[in-house]
Amino acid sequence: MPTPPSDAFAASGSSPGAPSSIHTSLPLVPPRPPHGHTPGPQTLAVRGGRRPSPDAAALLPGICQSTTFAQRAVGDHDGQTYSRCGNPTVDALESALAAFEGTAPTHAIAYGTGMAALVGLVLAHTAAGERVVLSRTVYGGTVRLVRELLERFDVRAHFVDTTDLFGARDAEGELDPARLAITELGRALADRSRPTRLVLVESPANPTLELTDIEAAAHLAHTAGARLAVDNTFLTATLQPVLALGADVAVLSTTKYVDGHNATTGGALLVADRSPAHSELARILRHERGVLGSIQKPFEAWLTLQGLKTLPLRLEQHSRNALAVARFLEGHPAVGRVRHPFLESFEQSGLARRQQSGGGGIVSFELAGHLFRSPAERSEAARRLLASTRLCTLAENLGATETLVTHPATMTHASYAAAERERLGITDGLIRLSVGLEDPGDVERDLARAIDLALASVAEERATDGRADDGRALDESASDRPATGDRGPETTGTTRSAGKVQR
Repeated sequence: MPTPPSDAFAASGSSPGAPSSIHTSLPLVPPRPPHGHTPGPQTLAVRGGRRPSPDAAALLPGICQSTTFAQRAVGDHDGQTYSRCGNPTVDALESALAAFEGTAPTHAIAYGTGMAALVGLVLAHTAAGERVVLSRTVYGGTVRLVRELLERFDVRAHFVDTTDLFGARDAEGELDPARLAITELGRALADRSRPTRLVLVESPANPTLELTDIEAAAHLAHTAGARLAVDNTFLTATLQPVLALGADVAVLSTTKYVDGHNATTGGALLVADRSPAHSELARILRHERGVLGSIQKPFEAWLTLQGLKTLPLRLEQHSRNALAVARFLEGHPAVGRVRHPFLESFEQSGLARRQQSGGGGIVSFELAGHLFRSPAERSEAARRLLASTRLCTLAENLGATETLVTHPATMTHASYAAAERERLGITDGLIRLSVGLEDPGDVERDLARAIDLALASVAEERATDGRADDGRALDESASDRPATGDRGPETTGTTRSAGKVQR
């Protein structure tokens, strides 16, 4: 996280110019820190931007379920008029999110879902005849938004490979404008055939985890007169301070790590207030949120506030657990490519360690291709693996306390055509793992068991087809190997010798 300012506990989040009594009648908790004092990220998570409820000075904010609010006279009110436009409980969440981001002043706008936040962001930056430039691998819902909805209104989506940006630095690690200009993003922004006001990237990307050099992307976007928005759902400001790295807007699906308990849906846009134009953007986002009716509901906002308090603690543990599980999978003889930003084998590990303080809780992997006769057989084995887990739950979400497994090709990224998925590395055999807060050794044991069952099932099917010899390699890889979580994350429990698995 970036170093918060001395008044970080008071970061903005409520509607500008709307002094709600629930936020102004009582002091912040705790009081503003002394000049020069820097609160830590966990302190900001628990205390930042919060005031006690005026009702008996309750430490937790109230859940304001009221639809409307009484006014003293025409035009005389405390900023709350109707809960589609603003609500005291939602204001409390926004104030806390803005303080937690650690870059002040920051505007926070809360939405009912992460997709609602993305819709608000894109609509505020597009008009007919314009376009949005996006990193090539993004969440499937984002693809549906720009391809199925916005194109009906003559707004085009231009997807580019942003993984080459880190290579546009000189020997000292400084950005080289000449090299940046010839990157795919640089060339795309140089094309002025359609006005471009927004560059939207995911880093790490879902589900391939490929990274974008955020500082470089911000430089190119700003040079072209556009804003950079970064979907920071996988890491949040806990592990990646995207606003401090130059982004104009941080996008969050608070459904994921901020809530962290599979209890709510929600989203947020965090706008770095660096200029009058940024303040105006925040005003527009709030106004259009009211028009669309996409505000976060009070109870969900209250639950999200409780989740935020433990976000740094949880996300750091998610990261440790995920790296341990990734190393276990990397050492498993039946597993092929494994992706996690802090794995030494990860292609962009240098960039990950430059702009992230942790690798995050997501791992993606595939079974080893040499074990299968065809991609279809490999894909079927992945499906059987997903159906065989007991501790890891097959579900469409991530970032929760429970470990979840997902099949991106048929679940989160079914919006992509098959050929496009393959080109991006989202194969039919790719598995996304959101590692939870269980003991990582238990997760490893569950995965090892599911892998063995999947391989044994494929081998049995081969034998049934009368081709038992073809299944011998599968039989050798499928065993009741114990997982290795209790022996340390780098111990694999199996070794290879002369091409044969030794136990």
